[in-house]
Amino acid sequence: MVRTRTLALVLAGGQGSRLAPLTAYRAKPAVPYGGHHRLIDVSLSNCMHSGIADVWVSVQYNPVSLVTHLANGRPWSLDRNDGGLLVLPPRQGSDRAGWASGTADGLWRNAQLIREHGADALVVVSADAVYRLDYDQVVDEHRRSGATVTMVTTEVDPQDASRYGVVQVQGGRVTDYQLKPENPQGQLVCNEVFVFDPGPTLDLLDELAEQADDEQGLQDLGHQLLPRLVEQGVAREHRFEGYWRDVGTLDAYHQSHLDLLGEDPAFELDDPSWPLFTRGGRRGPSRLLQGARLDDVLLSPSTRIGGSVSRSVLSPGVVVEPGAVVRDSVLLHDVVVRAGAVVENAVLDGSAEVAAGVAVGGAGELVVVGYREVVRERLEPGARQPEPDRDS
Repeated sequence: MVRTRTLALVLAGGQGSRLAPLTAYRAKPAVPYGGHHRLIDVSLSNCMHSGIADVWVSVQYNPVSLVTHLANGRPWSLDRNDGGLLVLPPRQGSDRAGWASGTADGLWRNAQLIREHGADALVVVSADAVYRLDYDQVVDEHRRSGATVTMVTTEVDPQDASRYGVVQVQGGRVTDYQLKPENPQGQLVCNEVFVFDPGPTLDLLDELAEQADDEQGLQDLGHQLLPRLVEQGVAREHRFEGYWRDVGTLDAYHQSHLDLLGEDPAFELDDPSWPLFTRGGRRGPSRLLQGARLDDVLLSPSTRIGGSVSRSVLSPGVVVEPGAVVRDSVLLHDVVVRAGAVVENAVLDGSAEVAAGVAVGGAGELVVVGYREVVRERLEPGARQPEPDRDS
């Protein structure tokens, strides 16, 4: 079976005035999120996990902050000899030159490049929401449906619905679309992820551009393009049930960070099945649980500390559960120290685990625990793991 040729366009040129002052000197998609990530990491990581190899990012406002972070696409495996990452800045030299007045206007200004690319499906996403979604699954549903646009929808708090494009749906078909209505009829909204059939969509944009007011231009997708596609009966939905939060306001940005906290966070930055990649690595921030105590600790990303740690170095992914004690030790990547365990004057190699209540080391000679070793009984000072069988 021939794989659908998919092009993803990340709309990353907005000013983000609702996030001021965070966006005073940086593009909204370059705003830090969850520690050392940036907002754009969400959509780019989704593209990577979805197997999309051609990703274009349109930039406009404070672009240097964003382009610097993109690092030629390397963190998301987009630094390719053929295809990969392409940054689309505003430019001169054609009849569609100049600044974009909105997301639809930006799409229209790049229409010729999109046509020349020859994609079967065009995925258009914003870069100011937090979620995990397999875009390839949506593309597959879209292609089988015969629709011109598939809108990814989700339910929000009814009090927040007026911030979005509110939709009505019957049997999977979108029957009505209202952009930011004062009195929304329902709480089902479009979450700014779309799959378009490129040809008909760009043809319609050309038609709308001829009719548009010269001062306002085409504005955003929800002003003219999406309502017209709904009127034509060629719009369908893909219902999204997981965690999704638009972080385009300061309150939402703050609340989304609170959603990352606790022993069972609403959104897990370091989900091993779908990690968020970023410039400099894919590890999420460290988490200090209530009751944790730290004293002179070098703490790497993605650690989770509930116990007491002193005079120690912790590599990425280390877990010290509540009630555990770590002193004068070096814990390498993904080590787990279970509740009530004590580790002192020790080096624990990667993915090693100390069982609950077990003591490792103490005053005296250094203790070394091997890679992936599970310690279930006390290890006295000076203990060493046996050398591996070189023939095994």
